[in-house]
Amino acid sequence: MNSSRKLAVFVYLPGESKAVPAGLLTMQEEGAAQQGASFVYGLRYLDRPNAVELDPVSLSLQDKSAVRGVELHPVPGLTLFGAIRDAAPDAWGRRVIEAQRKAPLNSLPESEYLLAAGSNRVGALDVRTSLDASEAPGELGDVRKLEYFLEAAGRIEEGLPIPARLEAFFDAGSALGGARPKATMADEEGKLWLAKFPSRSDGYDVPLVEAATLKLAEAAGLTVPRINMAYLGAGQHVMLIERFDREGAGDAMTRKHFISALTLVGCPEQDSPNRNYADIADALRKHGAAHRIAADLEELFARMVFNILVTNDDDHLRNHGLLWEPEARGWVLSPLYDVLPRPTRASERFLHLGIGPQGRLATLANAMGWSARFGLTRDKALATVDRVWRVVREWKNRFEDYGVPAGEIDKVGSAFRHAREIGGVELGL
Repeated sequence: MNSSRKLAVFVYLPGESKAVPAGLLTMQEEGAAQQGASFVYGLRYLDRPNAVELDPVSLSLQDKSAVRGVELHPVPGLTLFGAIRDAAPDAWGRRVIEAQRKAPLNSLPESEYLLAAGSNRVGALDVRTSLDASEAPGELGDVRKLEYFLEAAGRIEEGLPIPARLEAFFDAGSALGGARPKATMADEEGKLWLAKFPSRSDGYDVPLVEAATLKLAEAAGLTVPRINMAYLGAGQHVMLIERFDREGAGDAMTRKHFISALTLVGCPEQDSPNRNYADIADALRKHGAAHRIAADLEELFARMVFNILVTNDDDHLRNHGLLWEPEARGWVLSPLYDVLPRPTRASERFLHLGIGPQGRLATLANAMGWSARFGLTRDKALATVDRVWRVVREWKNRFEDYGVPAGEIDKVGSAFRHAREIGGVELGL
């Protein structure tokens, strides 16, 4: 049965701790299927000098007069605005909401998932039932009680009920994306961290290896968030990654507007495997903060090279993010996240996104083939590849220094590739 539902979209503007109404969202739904959407910016919101565009593709504010009183629609191919899609929970968050409501997988209308995500959702948007509705209370996890949240995550994975003593997990975990168990936690100072837990199906210590991989990326000159590790005994690690979409702590905390590269490129999720890194580069040129475009394009190229060398083939468009920079009124690359090597014996490997003239083929030669699309001269691109490779080739030593046991290193070793195996010889590596 078709239905239409109106929701109010609020925004936490830069440097402000309280949200303001941005406009009204209308969603057309048929059961659990999203059919279409429209949005009208509020006139008071448009009059604000610091008003932020919700979505650079479908909800741009480059010309405020052009959208004043106008009903806007998603770009062709989308049934929901990209920025609203980013503010909704993804796979894991949906499982948490479904567990709380005792609902089957993917059985709820999108509007219900949006509302249930609560105030801990990613970015600076909030979705409420009306303009008069107050912010939904969102209980945060306590970083000192990780073992309870690990237990709750395990019960959700197994489809078991959550006892009352663990119900705080519903608020802490319902807003989040990705398929792996996670929750938002607050430390003693009130700063927010994303806790990433082990999964029952893991073949190796994923939280520890992911943290070590991000540290490896940082050593290679890539921008990564602050990371801590917690050990809960019995070989169980939890990775704590500081939420880069928040600033400050406690009552003084403010939010940063976040969108995924899926939104920046403006395509449906099922089209992600047909897209490439150069598409992100092109979108950055169009929507990026002018003073950061050249540096962000070089960083994006370096991230692509890093993913090739460590076989991170979960590099889909949702796993690349952008933050709104208010001073420049443009989008900049967020810190790196969700980077995990995938062990494999395959000699020929592919990333999720296209790399160069040979499509998704994960070789350095293929990456160099489109280096100009990132604004790089051949010499600059070669220097970037060399910089990343000089660090990645020492990955075993760096993992050992980070505390990854030899057994875990052996389990993931096949993910790491020598430059000469993937076109490095012809590049002089």
